[in-house]
Amino acid sequence: MAKEHLQPSPFTWIGSNRPLARRVGRPVREFLAVEAAGGVILIISTIAALVWVNSPWSGSYHDLFETHINLEFGSLLQIELTLEEWINDALMALFFFVVGLEIKYELVAGELRDPRAAALPAMAALGGMVVPALVYLSFNAGGATNGWGIPMATDIAFALGVVSLLGSRVPGAMKVFLLTLAIVDDIGAILVIAIFYTSDMSLGWLAVAFALIGVIVAMRIAGVWYIPAYVLVGGFVWLAVFESGVHATIAGVVLGLLTPALPLKPDVPDDEDYVGRVMAGDGNAPVVRRASFDLNEQVSVAERLADFLHPYTSFLIIPVFALSNAGIEISGDALSAAATSDVTLGVVFGLVLGKLVGISLFTYVGVRTGMSRMPRGANWTHVIGLAAIGGIGFTVSLFVTGLAFDDPVITDDAKIGIVAASIIAAVVGSVILARAKEVREVDFEAPAPN
Repeated sequence: MAKEHLQPSPFTWIGSNRPLARRVGRPVREFLAVEAAGGVILIISTIAALVWVNSPWSGSYHDLFETHINLEFGSLLQIELTLEEWINDALMALFFFVVGLEIKYELVAGELRDPRAAALPAMAALGGMVVPALVYLSFNAGGATNGWGIPMATDIAFALGVVSLLGSRVPGAMKVFLLTLAIVDDIGAILVIAIFYTSDMSLGWLAVAFALIGVIVAMRIAGVWYIPAYVLVGGFVWLAVFESGVHATIAGVVLGLLTPALPLKPDVPDDEDYVGRVMAGDGNAPVVRRASFDLNEQVSVAERLADFLHPYTSFLIIPVFALSNAGIEISGDALSAAATSDVTLGVVFGLVLGKLVGISLFTYVGVRTGMSRMPRGANWTHVIGLAAIGGIGFTVSLFVTGLAFDDPVITDDAKIGIVAASIIAAVVGSVILARAKEVREVDFEAPAPN
């Protein structure tokens, strides 16, 4: 979803001419608006986790994230999870809700709406999932095969952050290509989590979840637009999915996909032009509320919610997730063991080599077979460079690791592989793209109709 970054209102503190607002407030705001900001904060959180868990205060790290937090609903229900599990199951459900919003928007109003325009990045994403999984399995045949989903993911925050630092070396069309590829990659990751990383299911709770989803659909049909009502029902959908055995983050994806991605754009008669009355200074509280509704509905609910939640997911939820999941105890013995671990090697080669080969090869096949055209202004150096950048699998790869393995030793081996592979992929991709010719103005061009 494209965003327009406006200057803050002069009526607010951050938009004022006060020295602190000018020298600190607005520069921080402008940094947070940059694509790379989320990736930078994610890196800081990861480094903080690694330093903390390998410091003399490592005990406090484990004590914090292994703290048990109970949620009780009288005698009906009791949920007892550690802080890390609450982050992974509840906070990450909100992250996946935003992913669902973005997928819905792209399907209805974005790049995935036109199958011809989406064909090439979708095919590239398929290669970027299948080949890394096969590479991992080639290292772990007969061993820890459950981790095949780990190298399938691309961390879009990290990837776009790295690409944005390269400026005009990467055509705008290729940034759209990468974003679309990542959206399709997210769809694949969600399906993998839902189908292959689900524990024993409770059909009763699953039926409750479907019934509640039916309530949400009925509310939409009835024209209920009060978002807190959806938040309440959505909370119970999360609870039912959590209790069903399906991973709770799937609830976030489903709710995101149910969110309207097209604006209502209400038609109002001239004599009921509440916006005009407010702008003319002829408004009271009820008129302002109605004008606010009419203005809001010029933008879809999905776009509004994504715009509202993005700062929280990018600058709070994902960094907290990284802090709680990237705490790997690094020692000479641990690194030596990881260097010979089939799991670590499978993850590293899957992300670094599998992504590069899979995305590049499937893109080549798509172009050569006439399924789609190369994005305008791009060349094969750009494709190979972005394919390498696709090996940054950090966030979702860490998430899948927590679902795939129970053994802490294997889990740490996989996490070491993810961190190492993400660094290698970022460096290799940046070096390749830095060698590409600088471009100035490009567009993504879909194949012409036959």
